[in-house]
Amino acid sequence: MFEIVVDSAANIPAELVKKYNIRVISFVNYVNDEPLVCFDPELSPEQERKKGKAYYDSMRNGIEVKTGLVSTGEFENLFREITDAGSDILYFSLSKNISGTYNSARIAAEAVLKDCGDSRKIRLIDALNASLGQGILAIYASEMREIGMDIGKAAELLESYVPRMNGVFTVGDLKYISKTGRISGTKAVVGSILNIKPILVGNKDGYIVQFKKCRGRKAALNTLIDLMCGNIVEPENQIVGIAHADAYEESLYIMEEVQKRITVKEFINTTYDFCTGSHVGPDTIAIFFMAKDRELENN
Repeated sequence: MFEIVVDSAANIPAELVKKYNIRVISFVNYVNDEPLVCFDPELSPEQERKKGKAYYDSMRNGIEVKTGLVSTGEFENLFREITDAGSDILYFSLSKNISGTYNSARIAAEAVLKDCGDSRKIRLIDALNASLGQGILAIYASEMREIGMDIGKAAELLESYVPRMNGVFTVGDLKYISKTGRISGTKAVVGSILNIKPILVGNKDGYIVQFKKCRGRKAALNTLIDLMCGNIVEPENQIVGIAHADAYEESLYIMEEVQKRITVKEFINTTYDFCTGSHVGPDTIAIFFMAKDRELENN
C-alpha cells in the first residue's frame, strides 16, 4: 500500500479528500500579515464556497495577500510519519516552474530515503500544472490503489497522464496576473479598458502562458468550453475539473453547456484554492481535462 500526498494547491474539495483517502499538506497565506491556512479538512462544499466568497471579496476590497512555500521541514515531518507507519508515498506537486514546492519535497524525500534505505519508496510527480490539474491525478491514483495497483505501476501510468492533463482558464481582472509577470502592467491597463479577457493555459513545460484573447467575459467562457469540448479524449472516462474564484454561477453555466455537447464521467466543481487563487485573482475560472497532449487545437 502507499499513501497519496498533495499540497493544498491541488484544490481537492475536503469531502473528496476523505472519500479518496488523500493526505493534504497545506500552504499558509498571510492576509494583512495574519496567517490563513489554505485547506480546512472539515468544510462542506457550501462552507468552502462561503469561505471562498469572503476571501475573494476581501481581495476585491484590496487586502494584502502574501503566499509562501511549504517548507522542506514540513514535508520531511509528514514523509517520516508515513514511512515510519510502514507505507510508501506518492506525492503530486504543483508545477516546479511556477513554485519551489517540488524542490522542497524533493529535498525532504532524499533525507527520508537516506534513513529508510530500500525499505520504503517515495515517488514525486511534478504535475506541471496547478489546482485540479494536480488534484485529478491524485484521485486517479486513489482509484488505482483501490484496485491493488502497486506504487511503481501507478506512478508510471500517472506520469504518462501529466503531458495530457490540460488546464485552461480566464481571469476577472488582469491586474493580478500582471503582478506575476504573465503580462505587463501597461497591457493589463489597456486590456481592462478594452474589456480584453485572456485565455491562459499551462503549457507542456508547466509554465502559464497566454493562448489567445477574447473581447468580453461571455466570449471567454464560451472559448473555454469550446477548447475543452474540442480537445478532450474519451470524456465518458474522465473526471473534469472546474475551479472558480467566487464565480459559482458561471461555473454552473460552463457545466450546463458542456453537458449539452459531451458526456463526462464526473465533474468536480470547487472554489479555487487560496494559494494559487491569490495569484490569478477573483472571478478566475478554470477547466481541467485530459487531451491527447497540451498542444490544443483552437477550433
